Amino acid sequence: MTGNVILSLDKMQGGYGDVTVIHGFSAILSVGEAGFVTGRNGVGKTTLIRLIAGSLTPSGGVVRLRDREVTTDPAHRRRALGMSYAPQEHPVFDQLTVAENLTLHHRDRSLNRYDELLTLFPRIGERLGQQAGTLSGGEKKILSFCRAAAEETDLVLLDEPTEGVQPENIALMAKVITAGKAAGRSYLIVEQNLSLIEMAADKAYLLDHGDCVYEAANGHGLREALSKRMQI
Repeated sequence: MTGNVILSLDKMQGGYGDVTVIHGFSAILSVGEAGFVTGRNGVGKTTLIRLIAGSLTPSGGVVRLRDREVTTDPAHRRRALGMSYAPQEHPVFDQLTVAENLTLHHRDRSLNRYDELLTLFPRIGERLGQQAGTLSGGEKKILSFCRAAAEETDLVLLDEPTEGVQPENIALMAKVITAGKAAGRSYLIVEQNLSLIEMAADKAYLLDHGDCVYEAANGHGLREALSKRMQI
């Protein structure tokens, strides 16, 4: 493995109890790359990213963060090693304010690190004193995205970040991801929105019934190829 590889997944398997959902998924993500996992609902995408994040323990295969095996490490250990994760469900702490959601995990409780993000997503800045649970679904997703985007981690895992988000804000998310890649940050993103994949992906993996059935680098024809295979 070269020093440029930040995440390596080798024949990873796992699921819930005796039910195996992911069957031997393999992928390599380099520094400064964004890999997207897509597919129809119910094919195992969220299970996959939970296995990578440490929310679930794989039943087989190997997960490496840089050159360190983290297959059985819990989520907090992976976070300490530079992996952050924004889940699909319950993306924010509903009972806390927007500002508290953004600062809870920082000792200095400063919002300064969010200056650029709050300029891009002003509705979040306008609601800093509001309880996060009163936000719309799309606003909660943007709040969760901003929190992950501002963390000082090398690898960001995002599960369906555009769910309920308006197209203009999806384009801004792509802008943030692209800037992060240019700064050497890496992303693994579960996403069904093909526009975000077109704008920000370096590579895409199509999942179906727990198996990767198609893998390709971003480029001309990727959207059509993914769309066609997702309809099968």
